[in-house]
Amino acid sequence: MKDEETQLAALYGDLAAVDLHPLWTITRDLLPPTPRPRSVPWLWSSEVLTELAERALRLVPVERGGERRVLSLGNPGLGGLPYAAGTLWGAIQCLGPGETAPAHRHTPGAIRFILSGDGVATTVDGDVCDMHPGDLILTPSWNWHDHSSASDGPMLWFDGLDLPMIEALDAVFFEPYPDVRQPDSDPHNRSEQEAGPGPRFVSGAVRDVLAAEHSPLLVYRWQDTDRELSRLAAGSGEPLVSIEFVSPETGASVLPTMSCGMHRLIPGARTLPVRRTGNGVFVVHRGSGSSVIEGQRFDWSAGDMFVVPSWAAAEHASEEGADLFSIGDSPVLRALGIHRELALDTHQQVTGVFTPAALRPKNSVGV
Repeated sequence: MKDEETQLAALYGDLAAVDLHPLWTITRDLLPPTPRPRSVPWLWSSEVLTELAERALRLVPVERGGERRVLSLGNPGLGGLPYAAGTLWGAIQCLGPGETAPAHRHTPGAIRFILSGDGVATTVDGDVCDMHPGDLILTPSWNWHDHSSASDGPMLWFDGLDLPMIEALDAVFFEPYPDVRQPDSDPHNRSEQEAGPGPRFVSGAVRDVLAAEHSPLLVYRWQDTDRELSRLAAGSGEPLVSIEFVSPETGASVLPTMSCGMHRLIPGARTLPVRRTGNGVFVVHRGSGSSVIEGQRFDWSAGDMFVVPSWAAAEHASEEGADLFSIGDSPVLRALGIHRELALDTHQQVTGVFTPAALRPKNSVGV
């Protein structure tokens, strides 16, 4: 028996020496009964994000090299990586008066959801897209894009990218544009004028349609989104109504790798929890409320950002009503046939309240 144990230990040592792994010792780690994402439920407060963004505006110039003044959301479960979740990048980007964030392109696809400010435009492959609070702007994979301000004040927006996913596929490419900016185009917002008559939203979420192409419409205006949410809420009777932004040409998600949605909580509403495969990052556009994620309560208000990891039970509530913007990776999961969803029939027991002391503003010289 002792001789056998010695031989087994020698086997494991010899396997490690030639970079082999015995599956029988790691099967449970590789094939758990349910998803075990490394990212954890987390929240970044608007107060902290805005204060630090304003300091960055004063201290950090936008120029070639850094290219962007961005504060990325780093999920503590990911060991220091600058990602909001295992498959999604989330960040707050800030542009000061008269500044230009230089033009470039990359294989990761991106979206912008505008938080505050005005007078800024994103030029996407020559189309100047004006940006206003509540608007959704697409900068699809390998499209040239730059951000330019003609305003006398700053603008803040949420950046969502599929960068972690593209990095995991070893397919990240980046290229700077020959000049700082693309040429101005006239008229602005060409994609809005050229987009077909097809619907720009679906109620709930896209379930069946898949497309390898991105939406030809690059700008989804808040007034259209608000109107559609109000229409759905008026006849729903449900605590929550949701829409997903879609390509008017195909009815598929706006990007082949990312979904974008907006969710309206009715005043006094509380939803039942749902589990979904795939990660989600949420931005509170208006109102206040709370979400219970895997038993922990997250209180939020306008401008806050929070993460719901894959297969985490999540439910939402708001006394005054609220609008939440979200990004997710569901198009990829649906394309691979591994998207799952499970609605639960009872509310979760709240076992704790999220209070991240590390995210509280700290006094420092010059602030």
